[in-house]
Amino acid sequence: MKAANRLRWLFQSLPLMVLLSSPVHARPTPEQLAQLDGPKMTCSGAERAGSASGIPEFSGKWVGSWPGIKGQSGYEPGPYADEKPQYTITAANMAQYQDKLTEGQKQLLKKYPSYRINVYPSHRDFGYPSWVCDTTKKNAATSQVLDDGRAVSGYGGGLVFPIPQSGLEAIWTNILSFRPWTEKAVCDIANVYSNGTVAWGRQRFMTMNMMMKPGAERPSLEERINAYFYARYSLPERDKGYVAVGFQPNNFARDATQAWQYLPGTRRVRQAPEIGFDYPVPPAGARTVDDDYGFNGSPERYTWKLIGKKEMIVPYHNFKVNDPAVKYAELIKPGVPNSDLLRYELHRVWVLEATLKEGKRHIYKRRLMYLDEDTWQAVWVDNFDGRDQLWRIALVTQHYSQEASTFHRGASFYLDLLAGGYEAGYLVNEQPGDWWRMNTPMSPSQFTPEAAGRAGH
Repeated sequence: MKAANRLRWLFQSLPLMVLLSSPVHARPTPEQLAQLDGPKMTCSGAERAGSASGIPEFSGKWVGSWPGIKGQSGYEPGPYADEKPQYTITAANMAQYQDKLTEGQKQLLKKYPSYRINVYPSHRDFGYPSWVCDTTKKNAATSQVLDDGRAVSGYGGGLVFPIPQSGLEAIWTNILSFRPWTEKAVCDIANVYSNGTVAWGRQRFMTMNMMMKPGAERPSLEERINAYFYARYSLPERDKGYVAVGFQPNNFARDATQAWQYLPGTRRVRQAPEIGFDYPVPPAGARTVDDDYGFNGSPERYTWKLIGKKEMIVPYHNFKVNDPAVKYAELIKPGVPNSDLLRYELHRVWVLEATLKEGKRHIYKRRLMYLDEDTWQAVWVDNFDGRDQLWRIALVTQHYSQEASTFHRGASFYLDLLAGGYEAGYLVNEQPGDWWRMNTPMSPSQFTPEAAGRAGH
């Protein structure tokens, strides 16, 4: 595999960074800003009230812990582990719930008899640290979209546009949603083909998001570096010993991702070529670089339209799928992953549509994203090809991290409706040791070209 392709594969581990899509953005009114973190609106801009259909009122009563937790790091089953599904959606009864299902969910139900949606009681019990809310309220009044949509102003660690006035504001709030400051893990990657065979990859990676370091003193989003990354590969065998390090910028108009790679064959560190957007991620090319987290990187190639808010049945509180007791043979099945290991809940989500701009290139002509109103993280994405046919689906599971005091993406599934296979990434279940660690102190010196050389040797 060429070095550039190996680097594209690395970018799966990067924590990258209401109805208008015009480049001229209105501002929230003083009355709207006054409602943030008040009786009607949470500090993330979500509706505090529940709904008659089953969405509960936001409590936010737990931050960094919950009753019954056994440790401040490592895997936890979460506070809802003993719950049973309230009902199950299959191809036979999906018409009853079609207004709350994405097009991708409907197609999976039709295509795969083994796919079903187990719907559990909905919960909204995890809140934000106070400094995140303070920063969010400050950003809401002052943040702006800059450089034709390729950057924003404001402060890291808080949501930039909790009361979005445009599609661009919504996607930037998703890109910069509150995530762990650092993370390190050994992750497995399964590429499942239509005939049921599986190709495996593995990497040891670390990331350090400079904008998310806990504390009241917040960095500016106009600083150069958003996040650092490091990865060392052990599978597939041909890539064993390959190391990549680098950083992602905050402003995609002024800078691009900078990366360096150690190549075992030459025993040298070299600067890597720039990659991004729709580069295929090896070894199977089952997804693009910017599929990670549902979407990441620069939003510049799309026109973004915020369609509005809607009640949808989406993946939520997925602790179990990352449980070390769940072996890959139980999770990884032909066609779709084991549905009994996935948890769905009814939540309000922002529906965001991306349409490829005239003259721009990308293999996805259109993307429909579903962003959770409480976290602003993508919980489902439907991607359409050049004929506007539904092609690929990003099912990104989330679980709450007690170490980082925020929701964190776990096992992520990228399903190809046309080819009949999928990629399962961020699998940590069968890795021994510290499982997935977050918010442990790190230094920029761990992500330099010199660090790559030391790791390679």
